[in-house]
Amino acid sequence: MKVGFVHLGCSKNLVDTEMTIGLFRKNGYQIVNSAKEADIIVINTCGFITPAKEEAINTILEMAEEKKRKCKYLIVMGCLVQRYKEDLQKTIPEVDLWIKYDSYNTIWEQIEAVIKPEKTEVKTLDFFNRTITTGENFAYLRIAEGCSNFCTYCAIPKIRGKYNSRKIEDILEEAEQLAKEGYREIIVIAQDTTKYGIDLYGKPRLAELLQKLCKIQGIKWIRFLYAYPETITDELIEVVKKEEKICSYFDIPIQHIANPVLKRMNRKSDKQSIEKLIAKLRKEIPNVVIRTTVMVGFPGETKEDFEELYEFVKKTKFDRLGAFSYSKEENTPAEKLPNQIHWSTKKSRYNKIMSLQQKIAEEKQKELIGTKLEVLVETKTFDNQYYVGRSYREVPDIDGLIYIPMTEKDLLGKFITCTITSVQGYDLIASL
Repeated sequence: MKVGFVHLGCSKNLVDTEMTIGLFRKNGYQIVNSAKEADIIVINTCGFITPAKEEAINTILEMAEEKKRKCKYLIVMGCLVQRYKEDLQKTIPEVDLWIKYDSYNTIWEQIEAVIKPEKTEVKTLDFFNRTITTGENFAYLRIAEGCSNFCTYCAIPKIRGKYNSRKIEDILEEAEQLAKEGYREIIVIAQDTTKYGIDLYGKPRLAELLQKLCKIQGIKWIRFLYAYPETITDELIEVVKKEEKICSYFDIPIQHIANPVLKRMNRKSDKQSIEKLIAKLRKEIPNVVIRTTVMVGFPGETKEDFEELYEFVKKTKFDRLGAFSYSKEENTPAEKLPNQIHWSTKKSRYNKIMSLQQKIAEEKQKELIGTKLEVLVETKTFDNQYYVGRSYREVPDIDGLIYIPMTEKDLLGKFITCTITSVQGYDLIASL
């Protein structure tokens, strides 16, 4: 039978999708890219915030309509199911199987009970049996699951459980396999990468892990995402500074800068430590790219709190910044906090921050004109006018891209040196 997948959510969730695709393939199923061709449709959902939940429910309903045509079975898994399985079962009976995250250890037994396959080779999700869906150049390497930070606005610990690091030997073995399969860039991910190893070894071991990854032949770039500011150590900074393979890119979700807001969020850092960290990174690693995310409209955020955040963003000039409005989530401590902010105020503050960052980003991009960057060429435009690639400064699917006029040479999949010639919004134009 043919199986089609719909993936929703973050890169950490994508690894689960890739392992599930691998499980079906290993058991003899054909994977297709069209719902219209599929006998089985599997949707991996996100349930983090309200917009993600709405998208997931709309997708399930859309695929339920497809089921009326050719599809025989509709399977839904992931974070939304973990949070709301009982309610979903009652309201969307078209779904044949709901798989909660905490039952992934019996995922194939649950699928077998519904579709009754003739034979089974493997039954478990396996990091070594993934079908990479991100193309031929990069792959995600998930080093831990869950989170133990317990930020008051976040449901992740309830959905995914406490922080759980993988053994360093298993991670390195998976990275070796990815390198043998030809992946040149490894993106290390977890809900909080900088806490890697604390639960397993009694101390953070991200710096050590990165050093070991650098020794793997075939890997050209290594980057890590979701580095919490309070656990970025001097050792980690030194490793990024010295190791050529590690991209000088720090993704640091600070969420806010006003200390009263940070305290209500149960964040472990404060304004002074965040400012000190950013200054240190820029001093120690002159070519460093710093990305952050901030939240506006958290309960009790005063006008003064927001202005403090606005001025901080204006002064700090992050290379990359994403913002989002606070979403009131069930069964989180922030849900019960007083002084919830009106949606119109949240929208206004979001627009103001993003408008500011757009100007900052354009200024930062223009500073690159005339500089040389090493670029990984990944694809080309539909009209065959430009090659499209990224440098160490761009994370896939998050940041902008670099466009290079096409030549007669086949540059796809190659690392080339380019000179930046102009700026187009968040993207760069370059020449060989």
